[in-house]
Amino acid sequence: INTAVGCVLVLTAVVLTATGAVPFPKPLGVLADARGCHLAQFQSLSPQELQAFKRAKDTFEESLSQKAWSCRPRLFPRTWDLQQLKVWERPMALEAELALTLKVLEAMADSSLGDILDQPLHTLRHIHSELQACPPAQPPAGSQPRGRLHHWLQRLHDAPEKESLGCLEASVMFNVFRLLTRDLKCVASGDLCV
Repeated sequence: INTAVGCVLVLTAVVLTATGAVPFPKPLGVLADARGCHLAQFQSLSPQELQAFKRAKDTFEESLSQKAWSCRPRLFPRTWDLQQLKVWERPMALEAELALTLKVLEAMADSSLGDILDQPLHTLRHIHSELQACPPAQPPAGSQPRGRLHHWLQRLHDAPEKESLGCLEASVMFNVFRLLTRDLKCVASGDLCV
């Protein structure tokens, strides 16, 4: 191959990739469709948003130090990692995790933490609405949620009935940073989360 032909091939490859004419793995959020799926914006949150979550968590931890409490194994164990799921399963797991987190924090806002949860709840509701605007994850033909995903979804579904309110609140508050910095980032990165 001579230099001129090589340059033309490289230039053609760059143009085709940049215009999307050649399939290239993109994060789910980059693939904005008519329904408005824009998850890429959540690959990292602003320092102000993270600080609002930190204030809420710190306030919650202070209130815990004044109570005697004991919880059995954690609702969100350290082994909980969305990277262990198939790419099409991850949005389903994140949506269930977000729904439970919102439910618990909204109840806490009505009682113990009040105004301190306003900004975190606003951020979580926005993330949840953006996730719901994305097309539902489509499993490969014949695949159904089972195994790890099924176990996680069932665990999140059953948590409000099986966990005490205090343990549920603690589990959600201690998981919120992982939800924001790992799970959300993984789903927003789509195929690139490995």
